[in-house]
Amino acid sequence: MEIIDKAANTANEAIDKVANATNQAAEALGKKGEQLKNAEQQLLEDCRVYIRDNPITSVGIAVAAGFLLSRLISRT
Repeated sequence: MEIIDKAANTANEAIDKVANATNQAAEALGKKGEQLKNAEQQLLEDCRVYIRDNPITSVGIAVAAGFLLSRLISRT
């Protein structure tokens, strides 16, 4: 029975370590996800400000991008 108890304790310790590592990874991913979300919101706001301040340039960029995309897509 002593061997079984030792094996059970070892297994429980291993499970605790894995659970702890998993929790730490989940927390880190949650923080990174929040940082990415904030970065996305800031980028969108920067784009809105640029478009509001430079409407003609923005339309020109959109037309050029659309033209390039259509050329790339029509070749395949």
